[in-house]
Amino acid sequence: MILPLQSDLVSLLLHVINEDRCGKPQNKKVIQSVINSFIFVEEYRSKNKSKLYQELFETPFLEATHEYYKREAKLLLEKNDCSSYMEQVLIRLDIERERLSNFLPKESHRRVIQECEKCMVGEYLDFLQNECRSMVKKEARKDLHNMFRLLKPVESGLQALIKQIEYHIKEKGLEIIRCLNPKDENYVQCFVEDTLKVYRHHLKLIYEVFNDDKNFIAALDIACTEVINYRENTKVVCRSPEILARYFDSLLKKSTKCNSELEIEEKLTQAINIFKYINDKDIFQKFYSKMLAKRLIYSQYISLDAEEMMINKLKQACGYEFTSKLHRMFTDIKVSEDLNHQFYAKLETENVKLPVTFSIYVLQACAWPLNQTVVPNFSIPQPFERALCEFEGFYSKKFSGRKLTWLHHLSNGEVKFLFTKKMYTVIMATYHISIILLYDYRDEYSYQEIQENTNLNDEQLQRHLQSFVEAKILLIDAINAGTSSTSSPNGSSLSVVNYPKEAKFTLNKNFNNKRIKFKLIVAQQKETQQTQQKETEQTHASIEEDRKLFLQAAIVRIMKSRKKMRHNLLIEEVISQSQSRFMPQVPMIKKAIESLIEKQYIERVSTSSDEYQYIA
Repeated sequence: MILPLQSDLVSLLLHVINEDRCGKPQNKKVIQSVINSFIFVEEYRSKNKSKLYQELFETPFLEATHEYYKREAKLLLEKNDCSSYMEQVLIRLDIERERLSNFLPKESHRRVIQECEKCMVGEYLDFLQNECRSMVKKEARKDLHNMFRLLKPVESGLQALIKQIEYHIKEKGLEIIRCLNPKDENYVQCFVEDTLKVYRHHLKLIYEVFNDDKNFIAALDIACTEVINYRENTKVVCRSPEILARYFDSLLKKSTKCNSELEIEEKLTQAINIFKYINDKDIFQKFYSKMLAKRLIYSQYISLDAEEMMINKLKQACGYEFTSKLHRMFTDIKVSEDLNHQFYAKLETENVKLPVTFSIYVLQACAWPLNQTVVPNFSIPQPFERALCEFEGFYSKKFSGRKLTWLHHLSNGEVKFLFTKKMYTVIMATYHISIILLYDYRDEYSYQEIQENTNLNDEQLQRHLQSFVEAKILLIDAINAGTSSTSSPNGSSLSVVNYPKEAKFTLNKNFNNKRIKFKLIVAQQKETQQTQQKETEQTHASIEEDRKLFLQAAIVRIMKSRKKMRHNLLIEEVISQSQSRFMPQVPMIKKAIESLIEKQYIERVSTSSDEYQYIA
């Protein structure tokens, strides 16, 4: 019955649906019943129940849909700008979906909507994509959201919008960085917190406008990576890893700023978002470990819990290997606390009284980035000598075979001044203490006499005496106070004192200070831009050496596993294994290969000019 009437029936159906689209309501139940009849007939025949429906109705319906929305799109575009056009298209699509749900089988819905999208979006893809730039620049959220909804179903439809978002984020980030002055006191804080503002702003934009789409998140990551690793001069090492390490140091170090633990944790968590974009993570690691060492040794940390939390955050971001030394440093501090308790418990049990109270840190040499250059033959202050001997005896019994090296240049202590009108407590370095304790016996010493008693070399003695003189704890006559001036890299001058051997240093019994407890800083060791610059240069030199060894080790591992490998494949594999720590340059890898050939770890294959083999 249906087949003889199929042509008229389908034409009538297409006509009434077209009328419905034009705003003339139709009886949807009747339309649905007629369309379903195509399916029921085939079902009755026990064949493919959709075949007749697709052939008789769906195919011509899709063609009619294409023609209708092709005309509709053209009319809409003539009457509207891009913003209004997108709104109208979305309205049409929503109405069409509702219409389809009333009379068409679900299996057809997607195909019909795709036809609508093809006519109203796909055919005008260039027009829509050309409007992306201005919308992104203005951050027109409603328009961008509509654009996203329209372009997402279209194959490669979002590519232009994604690229524009990536470019926009990059430009905003670089604009912030270029406005900052590296010489400003708050440069480190501004660099991190201002770039974080850019990151958070656009992360929120992507969440609210683009439904947290992974492609836009990837664009954010690419843009932020370029911003964070930006260098105006590509020949200069990127400073971002060092800046971020200093930012973490400022948060974790004791200071006059009263941030609550929650505020600190929040800032650390946020700053980790910057860390994940840093390419040269080995540079960050080197600077961070040095600053951590200072905080731990000199008890400058806000809390050990905060330090441990930070190490765990880095571990989550980069894995255990990256933080293994940091964990060992942290563990050493905790183990040292237990050692101190055990040591003093032993003294109490044996009824041993020491002339001074002291605590020690026993640190693993391989884990701590410390300068282990000690002053040979340094004369330890007499009150300390017995205490150190007692501890060495205790430690050697507990851990046989281990050797202790005392790092006196990193140690300090508290000295009480009883020769003044009011008592002062001064925190000073061990070398300072060795000098000031001489004045228990006499009020005046010559430079040569102090050197003979302490065995300090000229470099150390000059600097430590200078800080006593500058603080007016020791007085020197003007005749012997010779100075020479050197210039720092930033143009400021730094006074370096050279005392003659015959210079006399007298204890100032009229010493006066506003504070009854203060710290005596070693001359030339105050945190200045010059000292930071010198420390940075030394650290980068150390990093370069570490990188050479890392690349050589990576090449040996790869060649040991593969036995033979072509040059380009080896380069690619080395880069792949290194990029989690740093991005090695090809010339650096080539030098590492040449070095290993010289050391006879690998050799060139005689029959191939660009192939290497492992030497067992």
